Amino acid sequence: MPRVKVGSAASDRKPIDVEIARLRALDVEKLRARWQTIFGKQPPATLARHLMFAMIAYSLQAEVLGDLDAETLRLLQKIDVAPSKTEVASLTKILAQRQRELLPGTILVREWNGHAHRVMVVEQGFSWQGATYDSLSKIAQAITGTKWNGPRFFGLRDKTPIESRQ
Repeated sequence: MPRVKVGSAASDRKPIDVEIARLRALDVEKLRARWQTIFGKQPPATLARHLMFAMIAYSLQAEVLGDLDAETLRLLQKIDVAPSKTEVASLTKILAQRQRELLPGTILVREWNGHAHRVMVVEQGFSWQGATYDSLSKIAQAITGTKWNGPRFFGLRDKTPIESRQ
């Protein structure tokens, strides 16, 4: 999902990983104290340790890497208050579609015949082995020698769920 802050994620990632490893080792009381420091209030008394850990870890990551964008937050709020499962299903389809949108700088990796192929999303399309292509399908064909659906080749398309095939 898109994030509000865009920066050098690779350089920011290591300190976050170290901090999350430290969090993982904390007992419940120390996690409660950390929660108090981050959120300015005590955590709910019934909040399980693993959920407290996950929420603190998310908060740390969002602080450094950026939180969800406003549009995604609004969509999640709509899902939260949706009156029916049917409405939730249509909203989650929108969310899944947004997750498939590739932003420039995204790197796709696909192993084929023992060789890892790295493709970068660029403004003009996709860059692979020093050339720019307008579609993933053309890159998939160049890699395999046969026609492929490019998004499926790179794992961007879900397989059809069993329920919808019946």
